[in-house]
Amino acid sequence: MRVCVTGGAGYIGSVVTEYLVAAGHEVVIVDNLSTGHSGAVTDNVEFHKGDLLDRSFIESVLSGSIDAVCHFAAFSQVGESVADPLKYYENNVSGAISLLHAMKTAGVTDFLFSSTAAVYGEPEETLIEETSALEPVNAYGNTKLAIERMLQDCSKAWGLRPLSLRYFNAAGATKLHGEDHRPETHLIPLVLDAALGRRGELVIFGDDYSTPDGTCIRDYIHVKDLATAHVLGLEQLSDGITGALNLGNGQGFSVLQVIEAAERVMGIEVPRRIGERRPGDPAVLVASSGNAERLLGWKREYPEIEPIIKDAFGWRKEHPDGYTA
Repeated sequence: MRVCVTGGAGYIGSVVTEYLVAAGHEVVIVDNLSTGHSGAVTDNVEFHKGDLLDRSFIESVLSGSIDAVCHFAAFSQVGESVADPLKYYENNVSGAISLLHAMKTAGVTDFLFSSTAAVYGEPEETLIEETSALEPVNAYGNTKLAIERMLQDCSKAWGLRPLSLRYFNAAGATKLHGEDHRPETHLIPLVLDAALGRRGELVIFGDDYSTPDGTCIRDYIHVKDLATAHVLGLEQLSDGITGALNLGNGQGFSVLQVIEAAERVMGIEVPRRIGERRPGDPAVLVASSGNAERLLGWKREYPEIEPIIKDAFGWRKEHPDGYTA
């Protein structure tokens, strides 16, 4: 299969590309490198630098016998999306509209969408199912939900076959690809950098939640497991598996559990202090992935937090300055 991966120079997109190539697929990456890295693109993958908002550009790429699209290209900083929602709607939603126009023109119907469990907002359920209420609380989640609904409408209108995969916190690394966000906002790389003296002490936002140790519990899933699920989902679109599926760990880990696991993995103390709660932070967010396991035949290989941190730490040691090293 010849697959176009938008955002393939980013964190998750680069790992999914790596797994698609290993599965025997031919990959064409599209990325404007606004947040992605040219160093994340391996030599055996066709690469086109350009923006999805440039419809003539993406139409020219898709005219080259593309069988399917995996769409990762999006801005994803929650705080920034609240401060500058129009930036997110223009890039995320308008970019998806341009991409879908190009797909329709090229006759490409298979579409795998990297969505987010942020579409659920602040659910009351401890274990989030796909049937949970869709009530995003920030512009980032709203843009992803808007795209999901647009995909459903396109499916009815002209036969698009979309599958949206929703997940919370991707983490870990492969030997080739890891996290290099600028600015970095994800907990595990922040923990690693604090321990390695590459930033100041880690701030824990609140320790008085109704959890066993008082810190928030979140769903962390190894990016390798995510990549496996994306490959399975793409390969089964032709079998009629569409809609939306959660990709979750099935269990959550508190902020303190992540820190303590990192200290065991690295043998280094993580300097930290307790800060104020952040507005809107629920105590527990964990996604159920039972439907993905049943429909895709997906199974997590790395459900525990320490192997996730070990792989992230290994990549960081090899790439102390990220892809610029």
